[in-house]
Amino acid sequence: MRLGFVSAILPELSLEEVLKFASESGYTAVEAMCWPVGKAERRYAGVTHIDAANFGKADADKAGALSKKYGVTISGLGYYPNPLCADEKEATVYIEQIKKVISSSAALGINRMNTFIGRDHTRSVDDNWKVFDDRWPAIIKHAESCGVKVGIENCPMYFSKDEWPGGKNLGSCPAHWRTMFGKIRSDCFGLNYDPSHMVWQMMDYLAPMREFKDKLFHVHLKDVRVDRHRLDAVGTMATPLEYHSPKLPGLGEVDWGKFFSVLGDTGYAGAACVEVEDRAYEGSLETRKGALIQARRFLEGFVYQS
Repeated sequence: MRLGFVSAILPELSLEEVLKFASESGYTAVEAMCWPVGKAERRYAGVTHIDAANFGKADADKAGALSKKYGVTISGLGYYPNPLCADEKEATVYIEQIKKVISSSAALGINRMNTFIGRDHTRSVDDNWKVFDDRWPAIIKHAESCGVKVGIENCPMYFSKDEWPGGKNLGSCPAHWRTMFGKIRSDCFGLNYDPSHMVWQMMDYLAPMREFKDKLFHVHLKDVRVDRHRLDAVGTMATPLEYHSPKLPGLGEVDWGKFFSVLGDTGYAGAACVEVEDRAYEGSLETRKGALIQARRFLEGFVYQS
């Protein structure tokens, strides 16, 4: 297993600077963000460490050389838009970028790409499956042609009022995974699993790793603190940020000993990447770097890095 981090928390650094910091900090992997160059759409989005829209052989050779220089693997390419959004033109832009990121992953020899299923948050689950049927088979067919595994992160993308009532990612729970994997039966279609999202949804975060062990393509390491006094005041019908906070591993409710015990039993031997969304550490580049160092020190007791 390789311990890494998601590059979104270091937007002001170049890819080389990110890999250099990872190496100096004891990490052996990085998930590189591949948003189109431009203004961020939301928090932690809009970060470009690999420009998939203009990615050629020279770029792949350069990135590969940097990875070798610093001894840090690029574990996957990440791009997390909403390809099931209501605006078809907007969705087409997202889907084309997803395909470009898939192609870039193949060119790099990484063969891992992570994203969201997406969702029209104003429509029912059943209505969203109809759109899924129209848009996702072609994406996975492209991934198959490139030999790239696409991992769907299980974040519901439901945090605030603009994502009410349904959230913006359908691939957020085991019931929906059973449906989407039943609809598209492919060895290139799986999960980028983050246990923290199960915690604040009041779900078991260990059982899914057992059931979907063959679909674990990539793993995110993020913790979460559910503030029961706030939950008691607003209930689960409130927007989720009213009662929970993303935290660094070790500062929330995930039992990381049990998590890695089960993850190891599944046979998973890929990358496990820290995702920093803890606002207590966001004050500066140095505090964000410090968050990654703190997380690595906490997690290294659970992960044997070969």
